[in-house]
Amino acid sequence: MSETVLQAPAPDPTAIDRIRLAILDDHEVLLDSLSSWITSNAPDFDLVLSASTWLQLVHSDNFPTDLVFIDFQLREPVSIEARVRTCRAAGAKVIVLSSLDTRESRERALAAGAAAFLSKSLPMREVMDAARTVMGLELGPSYQRDWRPPPVGVTAQARPKLSAGEVQAFTLYVSGLSTPEVAERMNVQYETAKTYLRRVREKYAKANRPASKKAELIRRAAEDGYLA
Repeated sequence: MSETVLQAPAPDPTAIDRIRLAILDDHEVLLDSLSSWITSNAPDFDLVLSASTWLQLVHSDNFPTDLVFIDFQLREPVSIEARVRTCRAAGAKVIVLSSLDTRESRERALAAGAAAFLSKSLPMREVMDAARTVMGLELGPSYQRDWRPPPVGVTAQARPKLSAGEVQAFTLYVSGLSTPEVAERMNVQYETAKTYLRRVREKYAKANRPASKKAELIRRAAEDGYLA
């Protein structure tokens, strides 16, 4: 099978810089679906490479890109660590997408240098908003409420004062752990971890910086320096 290289349109000098994106997934139906959605709904990304094998990706003239979406489970005998580290060494950031949403898979991907580990069950709008956060872009139309004028006396970037427990739970959660895993890592009860995260969301909401969804919470973490 051959890679699909998408021809980029002629550059518009008045347009903002677009993020050059590549996708690696050996499920071709899903690969086509992801490519079509991004091309139609994410104009701030330039999908220049869609590959179904690892060699197709790294041997493409369009590699490296700014960002690569990589499927965690490929049939090829190339570990996720090797794939992520190769992309990072080439200068690309990596988001790992997987239907295998386990603690071990997340920890392997993140330890190798992936910027995020996302479940394939997430809506594509949330996946792309997480990609915008990783790349330092403003969020898409579904999150425009983030940019409404703040109330008098509250700045858009007001940083809530979090307790030590809230900071630890917040940091672990946005790094890819689930709430039960946060509780286990902190050695506290599930309800305690859940309370820490609820308080973090409430404090950001009071600062007029919504964080009710995980993609929004990741953005808050990036803005305030909680992401490593």
